Amino acid sequence: MQEHTIDTRISPEVHLTVLSRAEVNKLLDTSQGGLYQLLHNCALAVLNCGCDSDDGKELLERYSDFSIKVIQEERGIKLDLKGAPAIAFVDGEMIKGIREHLFAVLRDIVYVSNEINDNPKFDMQSSEGVTNSVFHILRNANIIHQSTEPKLVVCWGGHSISREEYLYTKQVGYEIGLRRMNICTGCGPGAMKGPMKGATIGHAKQRINHGHYIGITEPGIIAAESPNPIVNDLVILPDIEKRLEAFVRTGHGIVVFPGGAGTAEEILYVLGILLHPDNAEIPFPLIFTGPESATDYFRQINEFVGSTLGFEAQQRYKIIINDTARVAREMKLGIRQVREFRRSKADAYYFNWGLKIASEFQQTFTPTHENMAGLELHKNQEKHQLAANLRKVFSGIVAGNVKDEGIRAIEKYGHFEISGDKEIMQPVDNLLAAFVSQQRMKLPGTAYVPCYKIVS
Repeated sequence: MQEHTIDTRISPEVHLTVLSRAEVNKLLDTSQGGLYQLLHNCALAVLNCGCDSDDGKELLERYSDFSIKVIQEERGIKLDLKGAPAIAFVDGEMIKGIREHLFAVLRDIVYVSNEINDNPKFDMQSSEGVTNSVFHILRNANIIHQSTEPKLVVCWGGHSISREEYLYTKQVGYEIGLRRMNICTGCGPGAMKGPMKGATIGHAKQRINHGHYIGITEPGIIAAESPNPIVNDLVILPDIEKRLEAFVRTGHGIVVFPGGAGTAEEILYVLGILLHPDNAEIPFPLIFTGPESATDYFRQINEFVGSTLGFEAQQRYKIIINDTARVAREMKLGIRQVREFRRSKADAYYFNWGLKIASEFQQTFTPTHENMAGLELHKNQEKHQLAANLRKVFSGIVAGNVKDEGIRAIEKYGHFEISGDKEIMQPVDNLLAAFVSQQRMKLPGTAYVPCYKIVS
């Protein structure tokens, strides 16, 4: 059944007020080389903010009549929307934050197409080229400023969490905001929205009128995690790998709340980077936290890390249970160490150039059935390389759970089959089974059918 929708035409207030004719034509091009489908899908996800669904395929089918068209006029551009979700409007007028996000999507799609893709300036097969592309995308989105002070806390965690866990994330955000730090998340619901909501209250009490709430996403996940309107700086990276690099390059510390496969992917990503020998001396505050009810969850995470990556990896994070003020104090102390370290090295505060990110964390991993079956999941490799391969396991499961292309691949070919050494696969199987039993794979009330199978 078609949902209630609205037709409208809107103009930009902040982002990208003019486009060339060539850019407009490419945005309207529905061919394989055109940008229309990318713009359509990302725009629909932004407009769907607040809807209780995390199924990218279902969203596209529910609003099958939705269309978006770029109108070029003498005084600038407008977006013509047909069949837009009514949830994005109040009394017929689009919510201002959602309108800003729509034009942020347009800005990033145009920039990546024109300035990054097929540009010899960026060698996307090299580590340096990928990092430079991430920097330029963030700079174009006005995320990077030379005057930046180290106070940006990245918050990771699940979109499918309990009410108690959500309120805890909100309280942590409040404590962070009281200490004059800013928030960066994946920009969606759950553990991504809670810290931002809390920080707005903390900032208000400190009379901080320009709190920074950065949302970093990518086209594959945005439909399942529609940006919440608290985000006042939204940026769309081309894929999950560049999105993750954007988090660790711009953030000064990371707080991890309970979550599912996506959160496990993020944990493995940051631990794999911190385990690289070149990063051994770089301070990077990393805190896992949740309410009392999350004790078993973090025990499982800690056991999984110990069983797969070892004791050294466990030493790179702190686990704090049910103490929101301590989380904020520890983060502020950790960021102070980051500041002192970067000052001693004459490194920038706004982008962590000194962090070594190996190419296995940067090259795009496409979770096809063949690629998932071919992952090297054995003990006989460097820990940071094992972390990179384990990250891909969870990245593929996220795709099969909530991304449009991943869901369609599972429907067509069946489960992803994942295999490796028993010492690796047993902890993976145990952790995934816990996520399923705790309803962390999909939103509560949604029946979960596993998209994966552990094979011997």
